[in-house]
Amino acid sequence: QVQLVESGGGLVQAGGSLRLSCSASGSIFRINAMGWYRQAPGKQRELVAVLTISGSPNYADSVKGRFAISRDNAKNTVYLQMNSLKPEDTGVYYCEADVISPDRGTYNYWGQGTQDTVSS
Repeated sequence: QVQLVESGGGLVQAGGSLRLSCSASGSIFRINAMGWYRQAPGKQRELVAVLTISGSPNYADSVKGRFAISRDNAKNTVYLQMNSLKPEDTGVYYCEADVISPDRGTYNYWGQGTQDTVSS
């Protein structure tokens, strides 16, 4: 089993910044990709940003130029720096990890979610 623990969410005014972090622990051989998704009220969960182990990022068009994802592979931790926040960035942000277990099985894990609210 693998646990993902998120931190850093909160309330911020439009134009402000937040930094999210997510640390994975447990039965991990390697993490292939780690990323962030968000779910706004009444909407489906959507990709925000994902980063492969090789360092290739993929961003939603709506956050390009404002958000930056990074990883510390030694700590199994992923970060999301969110700048120039807009009210439409409000939602629950979930960390996701594609994990290779010690028995070489592939598993997908999710964090518990952190609420980020951007006021106008």
